[in-house]
Amino acid sequence: MRPAHPTERAVGMAHYVSDADGVGGVLRSRAEHFRVREVERFSTEPVDADTGAYGHLVVRATLRSWDTNDFVGRLSDALGISRERISWAGTKDKYAITTQLFSIRGIDSGRLPDVNGAEIEVVGRAGRSLQFGDLAGNEFEIAVSGPDRPERVTAITRELAAFGGADDRSIPDRPSAIDGVAVGVPNFFGQQRFGSRRPITHEVGLAVVRGDWEGAVMAYLGNPHAAEPEPTRKARAFVEETRDWPTALDRFPGGLRYERSMLHELAEADAVDEATYRTALERVPSNLQRLFVHAAQSFAFNRILSERLERGLPFDRPVEGDVACFADADAPAGFELPDPDRSQRVTGRRVESVARHCERGRAFVTAPLVGRGTELADGEPGEIERTVLDELELSPEDFDLPGEFDSTGTRRAVLVRTDLDVRTDPLTFSFALPKGAYATVLLREYLKVDPVDLG
Repeated sequence: MRPAHPTERAVGMAHYVSDADGVGGVLRSRAEHFRVREVERFSTEPVDADTGAYGHLVVRATLRSWDTNDFVGRLSDALGISRERISWAGTKDKYAITTQLFSIRGIDSGRLPDVNGAEIEVVGRAGRSLQFGDLAGNEFEIAVSGPDRPERVTAITRELAAFGGADDRSIPDRPSAIDGVAVGVPNFFGQQRFGSRRPITHEVGLAVVRGDWEGAVMAYLGNPHAAEPEPTRKARAFVEETRDWPTALDRFPGGLRYERSMLHELAEADAVDEATYRTALERVPSNLQRLFVHAAQSFAFNRILSERLERGLPFDRPVEGDVACFADADAPAGFELPDPDRSQRVTGRRVESVARHCERGRAFVTAPLVGRGTELADGEPGEIERTVLDELELSPEDFDLPGEFDSTGTRRAVLVRTDLDVRTDPLTFSFALPKGAYATVLLREYLKVDPVDLG
């Protein structure tokens, strides 16, 4: 197997599954080269529905070069409300043009402000807020700038089709003729989950899970990275070396508002202990608190998938001991969406029948996103899961945590498949992925470049 880029290996992605050389190039050289649109799955009532019963205004926002959290902050400031009253189903990329739903509690449509770089359309009203995961998936249209060898698309596509369990023999030689070809890749969490330029969110989360609140805060405040501007690197190095919170607050750039919020808490404390560090970490938005622990779970998941690859176990069908889940019967037509709440252990006599369900898109092999309620697999898959957790010094019970950091865990499909369309001039990939899957995990196989160039 072809080894992954060192930056990817640091977040648990140890390999590519395609051995062919990449096409090269970069993503997101312009926002319009990376377009994302939610496949929506949230019911609304008309906008004139009773606000007592339907207290949440639902809007569809098309954003240009907006980080989701930054946009929510800008919108809440313009409305004069707490950002906690604004919810969304999935966090999107900043360097892109993205279209997604937001719900806003307790306002009417006439109060919506104009926000630069955003087109906001009223959809209706709802009786509850959007929650993370209230979507089926996302549709992507992504152009590659400056590819060196676009003709390599064909060889890579054939390898990914075979990995996903499809027939690779009918794939056309010309990349521009690839239309609706089924391909598959490991369902890794992409670099963005951990920070594209400063991959540290899992380090924060691992410290939280281990009860090391000081370590969690310092993983976020410190950890200078070469991709950051020099003043930021110097500020992070200073706070690591001195723990001089008031002076560090003066040195941290104004744009690092979450770091500055933590530093305010530490600088104002009479004495700094583990409780103070926890309070400082809780100064960041609740969704970011959850993200820290989710990133730790994601890192362990990536490690499990890499070990499965190294052992040569299949991803498109189960082996004895696996835990499989079935497809969501209510998913949009033609959309393969795993339902982790409908799972079963694959015993020896069930391997072939579950494999047939997997082939038809009715079932999926899974691995754990470890939480306090996780039951690990049996056989060799269970051995892999236990080995990775032992290496990380983690156990399911460790995720019984306070407040927003708590996580029951779930299971996630190890393989993600999609029907791929390719155009040339410019080289453009169009496809749809279920919620939680990363476009860059597919495109890293094609470009094989530094993750920074994937954005």
